[in-house]
Amino acid sequence: MPFGLRIKNCLFILLGSAIFSFGIVHFNIQNNLAEGGFTGITLLLYFIFDLKPSITNLILNIPIFIIGWRLLGKKAFLYTILGTISVSVFLEVFYRYQISIPLSNDLFLAALFAGAFIGAGLGIIFRYGGTTGGVDIIARLTNKYIGWSMGRTMFLFDAGVIILSLVTYLNYREGMYTLVAVFVGARVIDFMQEGAYAAKGAMIISPFQNEIADKITTEMDRGVTVLTGVGHYSKESRSVLYCVVGRNEIVRLKNIINSVDPHSFVSVTDVHDVMGEGFTLDEHKRPIE
Repeated sequence: MPFGLRIKNCLFILLGSAIFSFGIVHFNIQNNLAEGGFTGITLLLYFIFDLKPSITNLILNIPIFIIGWRLLGKKAFLYTILGTISVSVFLEVFYRYQISIPLSNDLFLAALFAGAFIGAGLGIIFRYGGTTGGVDIIARLTNKYIGWSMGRTMFLFDAGVIILSLVTYLNYREGMYTLVAVFVGARVIDFMQEGAYAAKGAMIISPFQNEIADKITTEMDRGVTVLTGVGHYSKESRSVLYCVVGRNEIVRLKNIINSVDPHSFVSVTDVHDVMGEGFTLDEHKRPIE
């Protein structure tokens, strides 16, 4: 593709845009729920002035693109353009050909589905290099010129939009369910960003580290790294084993450790976005599809 863009990334950005737009139309708009960011502004303009979200989404983002394109770089900028335009296109398509999903009597369910669809859509877009413009670019600008963290800018902007929605067209009940949707959306975005290769990392301290490492290697076909540690109280040097396994393998790992040394010290932590042999590469260093 031209400009170094990847077809796979473009297709997933389109998929994410479709999921995001479906959620906005069928759960936010149909149930009078707000949203943060520029999407929240488009919904606010829709509910107050009956302006089409597909049009206002483009109008709001065009000046932001002009201001912030240098910050993104050519490739990220083009992915962002693709994400923003495709969101507007899908918003128009789903708005014209809506499916009736009557959830007005169950706003909690509507909020859950709104957050799930919006979070999944944005998570896919972000994961494949795109954005939907708007607050993301503003956050980068404030970080560069004012020194604010991106998280702080995005939180303040989202809070401001939701408060403005409460003042104008939301009642308190819809406002509370909007917060539920925003929270669920944020959690789903995090989950999508972490990816399918989340795993568990184990640090093991035992005088029988060689036996434990051998059993992990032979029985689980997992690599083990030997680190050198020093006990703060005893001042003694000792080896620390570090191993990353799939979530479904952690019980098996514990059983192996216990079979060798039931008195070993083991610390298990979540590991996100694991890359490398056994997770994203096979034994021949080829990508696992």
